[in-house]
Amino acid sequence: MEPSGSLFIDPDFAPADCSLFSDCSTPIARLQGAVEWMRPQEICSSPKLFPENPKEGHPKQGILGDCWFLCACTALLKNKHLMDKVFPPGQPQWGDRSYKGKFRFRFWRFGRWVDVRVDDCLPCLSSRLCFSHCQSPSVFWVPLLEKAYAKLRGSYERLWAGQVAEALVDLTGGLAEQWSLKDSGNEEDPLGQTDKGRRRLDLDSLQAVKGLCSISGSVHSAPGGASELGQHHALSVMEWIDLPVASGAAVRLLRVRNPWGRPTWGGAWREGGERWEQMDQTCALDLLSRTEEGEFWMEEAEFLEEFDEVTVGYPIGSQGFILSIYTGCELPHSYQIGSCWIKGHSSGGCRNNSSFGSNPKFWLQMKDPGEVLVSLLQHRLWRNSADSKGCIDSVGPQGGSRGPDFQHHAIGLHIWKVEKKHFNLVRTLNKPASVSTHCHAYQREVSVYAGLSAGAYLVVPSTFLPGAEASFLLRVFSSAALVLSLVEAPGVPPLAVPDGEWEIHSSQGSWVPGQSAGGSRNFPSHWTNPHVLLLVSLQCEEPNVRVSLRQHGPPSAFLPIGFHIYQVPDGFVEPRITQGQEPQASCVPHCYTQEVSLQCSLPPGAYAVVPSTYQPDSEGNFTLTVSRKILRKVVMSQESLGNVVREVSVAGHSGLQLVSDPITCMDTHVSECTTQNVDT
Repeated sequence: MEPSGSLFIDPDFAPADCSLFSDCSTPIARLQGAVEWMRPQEICSSPKLFPENPKEGHPKQGILGDCWFLCACTALLKNKHLMDKVFPPGQPQWGDRSYKGKFRFRFWRFGRWVDVRVDDCLPCLSSRLCFSHCQSPSVFWVPLLEKAYAKLRGSYERLWAGQVAEALVDLTGGLAEQWSLKDSGNEEDPLGQTDKGRRRLDLDSLQAVKGLCSISGSVHSAPGGASELGQHHALSVMEWIDLPVASGAAVRLLRVRNPWGRPTWGGAWREGGERWEQMDQTCALDLLSRTEEGEFWMEEAEFLEEFDEVTVGYPIGSQGFILSIYTGCELPHSYQIGSCWIKGHSSGGCRNNSSFGSNPKFWLQMKDPGEVLVSLLQHRLWRNSADSKGCIDSVGPQGGSRGPDFQHHAIGLHIWKVEKKHFNLVRTLNKPASVSTHCHAYQREVSVYAGLSAGAYLVVPSTFLPGAEASFLLRVFSSAALVLSLVEAPGVPPLAVPDGEWEIHSSQGSWVPGQSAGGSRNFPSHWTNPHVLLLVSLQCEEPNVRVSLRQHGPPSAFLPIGFHIYQVPDGFVEPRITQGQEPQASCVPHCYTQEVSLQCSLPPGAYAVVPSTYQPDSEGNFTLTVSRKILRKVVMSQESLGNVVREVSVAGHSGLQLVSDPITCMDTHVSECTTQNVDT
């Protein structure tokens, strides 16, 4: 083992308070200055990533409110294919000669797997892990995975409160459904919707994937006995079994695991509870012997009464295909396309609005009948409520329900079967949909499941309110061959150009992984993106600059794109931006579309336009076109004409210049606010 001084220290997620906190608005804020960072070999004598006994690797929660993430981690223990996907095997461990104190993880983020590398310095109090750990204190796969996920989202504090479904998708690249156990909402009042649809838990329907799918239950409030399970808390369902009792009736029992790692249930089926006496004692002893630390049995009726919501993760087969939770069959055919809702162009709102038909539309061609899952995944909009001028990139990681504001749109899906030869959009949209989400939901992702016959279908994703702007990813999984394509629509209407003379320059560039694909401002590598120097010399109250970023390639390969405009010192060929500098103008959120545009009014000076994809290391080519106003349309006397000529002469010199050296830009992290997150 190498001496500690030569081991890797992650410069982008340092073992310091800056990696722990984003806004110090959660209970862990009291740990400022108190946390010590230790490597596993400093915590115990013989650390290892995974135990020989799988039960010793179960996650246990520390003082960080990320039970939702730990419940999702349980899915990895059931599937070696997934575990190897998230934690690539063969990495040097403690005691190996090639050990460097560095580990690599992979997470699925909005259509692609991304690598996250971290050092193995872990937060501790009194020489013990203070956040997540494993059942065995010498096993470290969970705290290391938690650290990588915290880096992906910006800080440990951003893991406080969240949705199990989102973590499951990030860890598996698959799908997860949320089933309500309480009252339904309705389309007329989406704000009152907490049901995520009208589906109810039916364990009988999951028999085909029993033991393969991931199931967790969430408690949002604490009426009656639910206080024993905690408030805003998530627990994992490890198994369920149907058994006869002495009365001759059958009972269904569920073995539930609390990530707290301690008994929390005092129901009739607790250890030593009265209901065990009504069962064959050999069977009772067998069931009780299955419970590990923090696990307990409860009857299905108790489960339905005490929990508010159930999350079911679709299993991933050994070949990497999603398995239907209804039939257990593989869904080997898949397709995904990104697009966006743009106010005034393609954000028509729900079917209550006459503008519904302006939403993005897709053709789904089923070549044969089959099971189909259609998913709509939206990209998040961030805004800093303390500073409305701050413009933070979207499509980013989730924080907890705290601090600066975060916005989720209510989204939904409608699907119609159509005859393409006789297709009429207006008539089609006025008919009842063949398949749809029950109502628009304030979730990151919604999905519909159906058995579809062969033929053509029109898919329309929408927000509930017209004018809402966001990028989204449409995904389809099917047991039969399919083709998904974007319905051709008119291009984004050009921005109005005021009267006057304009100078237009275009430059082509590339995002090259490891060199010039730095991602959005949410990533410290943002400054490595290509950038273009822009000189503005005409003072205007009306817009005097228009920037368009157009990516190359087919719609199926579109990346989420956007750009920022920063002011830089004039007179420098290779200017640099000061640390923490805010952009003067931004075209965000990053959108899955071919072209994004922005017009604005900038005071005279030098600026750098920095185009980017959302995720770092996304490869692509682009054209950046900048129009700058060089002459107003005015009525002038002959006497003033000379001044105008001089102004044009100054403004007409090289106003757009490609700069080879990147401009440094530091990101600002903010939190987001979601409802019904589980955090304790």
